[in-house]
Amino acid sequence: MAELSVKEIKKRFKSAEADKEQWRSIYEEAYEYCLPMRNLYDGYYEGNAVGQDKMKRVFDSTAIHSTSRFANRIQSALFPPQRSWCRLTSGTDIPPERQVEVEQILDNYNEKMFSIMNQSGFDLAIGEFLLDLAIGTSVMLIQAGDETTPIRYTAVPSYQICFEEGANGTVDTVFRKMKRPYNAIIKEFPDATIPKEVADKYLEDPTKKVELLEATYEKDGFIYYCVSTMEGDHKLVSRTLKGMPFVISRYMVASNEKYGRGVALMALPDIKTLNKVTELTLKNASISIGGVFTAVDDGVLNPQTISIQAGSVIGVSSNGGARGASLAPLPRSGDANMSQILTNDLRANIKRMMLDDEIAPENMSARTALEIQHKINSLAENMGASFGRLISETLVPIVRRTLELMDEMGIIELPLKIDGLQVKIVPVSPLALASNKDKVNDVLSFLQLSQQLGAVGGGLLKMDAVGDYIADMLGIPSSLRTTPEERQQIMEQTMMLAQQQMQMQQGQAPQEQPTEEPVG
Repeated sequence: MAELSVKEIKKRFKSAEADKEQWRSIYEEAYEYCLPMRNLYDGYYEGNAVGQDKMKRVFDSTAIHSTSRFANRIQSALFPPQRSWCRLTSGTDIPPERQVEVEQILDNYNEKMFSIMNQSGFDLAIGEFLLDLAIGTSVMLIQAGDETTPIRYTAVPSYQICFEEGANGTVDTVFRKMKRPYNAIIKEFPDATIPKEVADKYLEDPTKKVELLEATYEKDGFIYYCVSTMEGDHKLVSRTLKGMPFVISRYMVASNEKYGRGVALMALPDIKTLNKVTELTLKNASISIGGVFTAVDDGVLNPQTISIQAGSVIGVSSNGGARGASLAPLPRSGDANMSQILTNDLRANIKRMMLDDEIAPENMSARTALEIQHKINSLAENMGASFGRLISETLVPIVRRTLELMDEMGIIELPLKIDGLQVKIVPVSPLALASNKDKVNDVLSFLQLSQQLGAVGGGLLKMDAVGDYIADMLGIPSSLRTTPEERQQIMEQTMMLAQQQMQMQQGQAPQEQPTEEPVG
């Protein structure tokens, strides 16, 4: 199938960039107050000026701290570092008698996958990824690496990305504009073909940066990846991929909108108000500390020649009766107590909306396991539909793309499809297990009630199926579980031992089991 030309790609990119530009003002404000160090909307990309002071207008760090806490809490609850936070299990298309066997193979693949993810720095990338998710839209690029880093996980700043949606709101076209030193292009893209016209421009200074346009799009059932220069219509890289390398996640999406709205945008009115109140409070505090004075211009004291470093002097015609004192302090205005009450309320609202509320104050007794479990359940409830979106738009695509690359590199051989019917991706993170434990408790409660029904109650449930269900809900690895054949052997051995004990109690010699005659 024919790929798109560079002109067609740039035309679609300009249309997608125009849609993204409508979000620039609201995202810029959110990044300014919540993630100033990752703010590329302030002209950094265009001006290419490093080392900027990005916190000139920030007077309160509550939003910055809560954004970091939001990312840390989501990572601990869904993607805990150095731990397995999902399992590959067999789907409904796998025959029941082969499910345990298939799951043992999938557990081996699962272990290899997390070993590679830990080696490739996934924990670092997902932390930056979740910081952007607090604003609304986050992007991760997953590509094949080298021997040291088998898979490269890159949290791409959302400013560099614009995209198009396909059927059912899925992202099927992604554009990224980026700048790379000319001498680093071949190292980053070994299959790049650089025209002589482009190479001649950087002969004198090969470290000069080249602005590139990276496009990944789906056409006729194929996924194409290309890199071209923004200046001119030169296509440097052209590839055909098996899967989409970009993972784009939105915290919440409003109707008819492509880009997400995160907790930072929800709390932005309170964040801006708190920042302004803090600014005014600091100004009032500086007046209280340094002081502002009024001076009588009586011909002896000239206010224009007075220099008071700690404060300022205001020339007035009188400082009281008979013109008053030559120099007098200006009465301080404002209510510090009221501003403190207001800032406390605003900070509490911001932390609550950004899921940064604590279980209990640090000066209280240690938290119990029940309190921590309740807090995890509360986090799942507060996230609501966003939890499901994180699973479908973040967790599942990351695992699917990682397994695709492992299969391409020959690390595993995965003949089955990860479609939920042959292979399912089941979250086993603390946040996912919190909801599963409620299902387990329901089953255990029914078992206790069924025991009160006598012989009838004992036959209401298949105990083997109950054990498998509970093991699945709690994320027990299949390597620790028995196969149906092993369970049958255990039952036969148990019955045999029971018969031998009964015979011994009755004073009979236990029957010897027939032994097979040697062959030959």
